[in-house]
Amino acid sequence: MDLDLKLVSKEINEIMWRECKTLATAESCTAGRIASVITAVPGSSNYYKGGLVCYADEVKENLLGVDAKVIEEQTPVCEEVVRQMVIGANKLFNTDYAVAISGYAGPGGPDGGKAGVIVGTIWIAVGNADHIETRMIEEDNGRDKNLASATNAAMHMLLDFIKGEEKPEDAAE
Repeated sequence: MDLDLKLVSKEINEIMWRECKTLATAESCTAGRIASVITAVPGSSNYYKGGLVCYADEVKENLLGVDAKVIEEQTPVCEEVVRQMVIGANKLFNTDYAVAISGYAGPGGPDGGKAGVIVGTIWIAVGNADHIETRMIEEDNGRDKNLASATNAAMHMLLDFIKGEEKPEDAAE
């Protein structure tokens, strides 16, 4: 893990502790990389409840409550799916916040992607019961770099999100 990710994870750790908040992850293409970055910082067990690697659509549907019709109509790599994954992860783990990610990391396959979604397309969502933010990444730099970039983006999104959620008196410190 690079220094930037360690620093981001440490800052997330400090805010979550200070605010007494909890976190879960729901990962498809990154298959636990985000959870690994979060738990690399000592003390993460005080706020990180767990994560679900939901590679298969049926896992997204059955455990997170993602609507099968959305997956069928929009593919598992779309904004609505990661939004529903955040909601489902927060419910499943009973957490304040969740991070969700789904994408086609590569190298592709016979059709270079699925249902018109190009390799390197990754959707990320972070949120809570009141608000969810999303971001799409579209860059194909090879599977390893795509996954590293997505993990980095997800961690930065989470940090920015929880900073925005801090109580005003805490943010002034």
